[in-house]
Amino acid sequence: MANRTYEVMYIVDPETPAEKLTKLNEAVGSLIEKEGGTVVRMDDGGRRTLAYPIKKKTEGFYILFEIEGSGQEIAELERRMRVNDMIIRYITVRVDEDRKKAERIKTKRETRTSLRAKSRENAEEAAAPEEATA
Repeated sequence: MANRTYEVMYIVDPETPAEKLTKLNEAVGSLIEKEGGTVVRMDDGGRRTLAYPIKKKTEGFYILFEIEGSGQEIAELERRMRVNDMIIRYITVRVDEDRKKAERIKTKRETRTSLRAKSRENAEEAAAPEEATA
């Protein structure tokens, strides 16, 4: 199966000590690699206020992993997150298709912009000789 890119964001209970949070992040990274995926990047968003209370908590530590893999590692990762009491919420999003769409749109926009600029230049060049003869 082809490698796909995923973003996994999870929110950790704010009462979790820093060393346990570090161990949790290392465990997530090693699980992904053990299952055959690769961690592209890991961002620690720090402690932030939640938009709404989750399990009677108003704050949490935001962690974001960008992963490349086949998808099998995601199933195992989500299973383990579901039973982990430190993780109060998680979400997994496949981002490779979104990036491809965004790249296509960007390419079309750049092509359109360059064509418009060329047509303006041609129109200005055509108008310039008429003004010189007048």
